[in-house]
Amino acid sequence: MGVKRADAKFTAKGLAARARIIEHAAELIYTQGVHGTSNELLRKASGVSGSQLTHYFPDKESLVLAVIEWQTERILALHAGSSFAGFDTIDALRQWAAFYVSHERVCQEGCTLGSLAAEIVKADLDVRDRLAADFDRWKDVLRTGLDRMRDRGRIRLDADPERLANLLLAAMQGGMLLAQIARDVTPLRDALTAAIDHVQSFETPQTQTQAPPPA
Repeated sequence: MGVKRADAKFTAKGLAARARIIEHAAELIYTQGVHGTSNELLRKASGVSGSQLTHYFPDKESLVLAVIEWQTERILALHAGSSFAGFDTIDALRQWAAFYVSHERVCQEGCTLGSLAAEIVKADLDVRDRLAADFDRWKDVLRTGLDRMRDRGRIRLDADPERLANLLLAAMQGGMLLAQIARDVTPLRDALTAAIDHVQSFETPQTQTQAPPPA
């Protein structure tokens, strides 16, 4: 990806400075928006000079591209961990939903990548293809788990992992937006619960008999 290709051009010290700029830019964009993140704010937050900032990121587009990838890699790293057990059981999906519902900032700023996407729609930046590709990478994590569920007989063969993955991601993004507007996590909880309930409607009889009784 773009950030990794750019990494090859810098020394270890340069990489550390660049990473610091990206991290502070991600936080500023998350809280202030793309338009509200000025070079002056970013310089002060990251402790770099104007010439350093221009050296690593000659324009706003290159900075936003780096932030998109940084946010995506964080999301994918989280999803690749053991917390959600590969997304190949209904319980794993519910744990995933519970994690986001309990996220302390969800009602303030929403999803990091989703908030960035909403900003970019209004911005004159040529980064939409990258953003769309990274959302596809996120969706593919869910789809791969659903593929395994179907291959292992946990959901029926007529279940469409691609459509179900789209549903889950759309429920999360839409639910987060409504939660952000309402300052109430209920829309996100309801959207994810309904989406996962729909996935569960494809469970095979064998999976249903193996499921633990409700608490």
